[in-house]
Amino acid sequence: MSFFGRAHLIQTILMALALAASEPTGFSFDQTTVVLAQGAPTGPGVRSRVYCSGRKLRLEPGGAPDSPALILRLDLGRAWRLDPEAHRAVEIDAERLRARSQSDASVAAGLMGGLEDVRTRPLDARRTIAGLACRGFRITGPSVTMEVWVAEALPLRADAFADFLEWSGAAQALGGLLAEIRRLPGFPLETRAKVSVLDQVQDTVSTITAIHVGAPPPALFEVPAGWRVVSEPR
Repeated sequence: MSFFGRAHLIQTILMALALAASEPTGFSFDQTTVVLAQGAPTGPGVRSRVYCSGRKLRLEPGGAPDSPALILRLDLGRAWRLDPEAHRAVEIDAERLRARSQSDASVAAGLMGGLEDVRTRPLDARRTIAGLACRGFRITGPSVTMEVWVAEALPLRADAFADFLEWSGAAQALGGLLAEIRRLPGFPLETRAKVSVLDQVQDTVSTITAIHVGAPPPALFEVPAGWRVVSEPR
């Protein structure tokens, strides 16, 4: 699954930061992440859909029905990768997945460097994203610059998705950067990040295109009835 692949290491960690909000009732949203070159998108980007209900998380490709999905149940300490074509659920070793996620977070933090000396200032402009009025903030550190646009009208805040961030290792590894994002007065609907890694600048934009506040159907966080469940190969 690309959500935790090292090939998308920086993008994945920054996406986790952009997703960092939820309430007990749950929420869902569609998001597009694009890589920029000289300020212009290099392609159509990666579309994803996220469902969250408390300590339950589901990640799947956006705009692609019957596609593979990842279910992460922090409440049970279990995870499955769903294969709709084969009607099969591969149970993933949750501890191994957690270890990989924490390793990726640590590597990302090491590549960024200097994440404790981070500062935030508001931007003068206002924007409308996914139909919601947003305020902009710029977060800067020695090797990272982020523009984060937050919607204050949503009943969601950037500090409430702490369980996943703690589980993935992002909370410990990203230190001051995450602390600044948690202080923002709203839910992040768009994040543009410029990260300097080994003298190369990686520029990505993650934008939420649609968001719904409310409990997703409980069945989204379960293996469908009648599917074959197998263990992940070691």
